[in-house]
Order: sequence, then C-alpha cells, then structure tokens
Amino acid sequence: MPEIIVTDRAGTVHNLKAAPGQTLMEAIRDNGIYDIKALCGGSCSCATCHVYVDSAAPLAPMSDDENDLLDGTDHRQANSRLSCQIKLDGLGSDLRAVIAPED
Repeated sequence: MPEIIVTDRAGTVHNLKAAPGQTLMEAIRDNGIYDIKALCGGSCSCATCHVYVDSAAPLAPMSDDENDLLDGTDHRQANSRLSCQIKLDGLGSDLRAVIAPED
C-alpha cells in the first residue's frame, strides 16, 4: 500500500497504517489522531472530517453531497475533501493530507 502521511492541527506529521477497505477518516482515527470529530461516522453528512489533500494520488471524483458540505465550511480550499470519502484501496501513489481547521 502507498504511504499515507497526515499532518494534524498541531503540525505533527504522522505516517499512518491502514487496513484494507478503510477510508482516510477511519485510518486517521484508528491511528490515534483525534483532531477530526467525524460526527456522522463517515456517511458524508457533517463535514467534520475536512482535510486538505496535497497529493498526486488519483482520488475518486467529489460527489455533489461532498461538494455541498464543503461549501458550508469556513476553511474550504481548492484541495479540500472529506476524509470519509477518500477510499484508501487502490491508491497508486502516496497520499498526503493536512487536517483542516475546525469550523
């Protein structure tokens, strides 16, 4: 599996381990990083798992629901994604992400 590198809100860089079938949100939480609330549990309905993806890894296109939720955040950027919507299986290259500031 490609390397998964996440920077938390304090600026600490973490190399994550992920189980097959996990999303980035699940890997973040399972690796003991609790900067994201993930209130909806990964059902794409809260935007509390917002990250900035700094990577060339080919990700699935953003859904309309994900786009609408990100429109409601104060910290949206061009590289914003919801970590619950990033499936880690099948990544062809390393994935780097930064946890967005809390709204």
